[in-house]
Amino acid sequence: MSESEYDYVIVGAGSAGCTLAARLTEDPGIRVLLLEAGGKDRSPNIKIPAAFGKQFHTKLDWGFSTVPQPGCAGRELYSPRGRSLGGSSSMNAMLYVRGRPIDYDLWESEGAAGWGWQDVEPYFRRAEDHAAGADEIHGAGGPLRTAKVRSPHDLTNQFYAAAEAAGIPYNRDYNGPEQDGVSPAQVTQHGGKRWSAADAYLKPNIKRPNLTVRTHATVLGLELDGDRVTGVKISGRRGKSETVRADRDVVLCAGAYGSPQLMMLSGIGPAGHLSDVGVDVRHDLPGVGQNLHDHPFCVCIWDAHDGPSLLDAEKPRAMLEWVLRRSGPLTSPVAEAFGFVKTRPGLPAADVQFHMAPAYYVDHGASVYEGHACTIGPVLVTPKSRGQLTLRSSDPSDHPLIDPNALGEPEDVESMLAGMELAREIAHSGPYAQSLGKELFPGPDVTDRQMLEDDLRQRVELIYHPVGTCRIGPADAGGVVDPDLRVHGLEGLRVVDASVMPVVPGGNTNAPTIMVAEKAADHILGKVPTAA
Repeated sequence: MSESEYDYVIVGAGSAGCTLAARLTEDPGIRVLLLEAGGKDRSPNIKIPAAFGKQFHTKLDWGFSTVPQPGCAGRELYSPRGRSLGGSSSMNAMLYVRGRPIDYDLWESEGAAGWGWQDVEPYFRRAEDHAAGADEIHGAGGPLRTAKVRSPHDLTNQFYAAAEAAGIPYNRDYNGPEQDGVSPAQVTQHGGKRWSAADAYLKPNIKRPNLTVRTHATVLGLELDGDRVTGVKISGRRGKSETVRADRDVVLCAGAYGSPQLMMLSGIGPAGHLSDVGVDVRHDLPGVGQNLHDHPFCVCIWDAHDGPSLLDAEKPRAMLEWVLRRSGPLTSPVAEAFGFVKTRPGLPAADVQFHMAPAYYVDHGASVYEGHACTIGPVLVTPKSRGQLTLRSSDPSDHPLIDPNALGEPEDVESMLAGMELAREIAHSGPYAQSLGKELFPGPDVTDRQMLEDDLRQRVELIYHPVGTCRIGPADAGGVVDPDLRVHGLEGLRVVDASVMPVVPGGNTNAPTIMVAEKAADHILGKVPTAA
């Protein structure tokens, strides 16, 4: 067994880990080790935007599933997570959504002092390199390239008019002062290729002498000396056990599943549960693994007659266009437009987000339809349901038990049903009345509210945004980390990833995760956080 020393050991080279490693090593006097269980990000399915779904159920995917969900007809729901440099930013649909000011002000009201909108907004700007340049909303010159969809389909352009005919206004930029309305999607792409956190933050800095990156390094647990975390135990590619020390902090950036699992495997978490699975309790912290939630979605799909749609992306011509011009259907993130809507009066913000795709997107893209199709998928952006993540056993190779309690609250079901009804209305409005044909899902036989609810529970899935399992907040209120992201009651351990979010933001979570890491770097380095 060998032993090495660094100032900071970062576990997980995903969105947060790549960002944090780059920012910390801007100081040449700080030594950082970045550990990634997966390999490098060389697969063409990572680089080609429309191919993201081809990574599912491969070596690039952790391949998680939930326990059976009572609110979802007892089904287990698939939950992919990226397993390569860039983590889930190398696997996701590249959709850039900051969320709403109300989301972060809610974080602050729930105990995340200093994480309100005025505190976090500058870090979104610092991260961003907007293709159109800086303005009153967007930043330029940051590592993270953002742009509009490069080659949108006609069905996408028709979506705006159809939605407006159904009473939903057009919104030029959902990342602006007002989120509600239908808008073109913004994506983390550069020149028609995916621009992951590894592309943005890690690769430009990987030759820094104070940054060491190790792939195929699986962290088995944390090393503790009393109340101080001193390092991590890892298993390398050949299964050789090794302990790596951190002089200052170990920083968990392993995501909403990986970070709480590693803590619990190391004896940090709810004492009763740890004892039940045979883990020696080192630090009783009941909030670890609690507050798990994700965004449920349920696709509504229509035949699109003659298209064009992403069915054309399978043709050799599409690959040739992408190789030669970095344009065409292979540059699509699949979801090319959004619609943020309030499904009932009195809501402070949208409760449903439509993902519109000029494609047949069923079973996470695994199912095939021989014709052109159009998907309008309502996503519940403000779920009330909360679940938990617990250990299956004390074996680090066992996946944890993931229970988001999806659709566990009646209000969540009502919002989703209203979203499905509104999707049907959009599909029969404006230009869609002519360009869309037979309803494939839920289907013409689903004619009343009870049938629609049955269909929802049979088909609802999760849209890859798990958060909350190491939330910021007071320990006596279920919090795991303080506002500086230090784990309560321990020294030398922080968590920096989506698990610290008290409430899931209103929209896709990659941009907020990068923001968390940008801001965390200033907290760790003792800098005065960037002012609004």
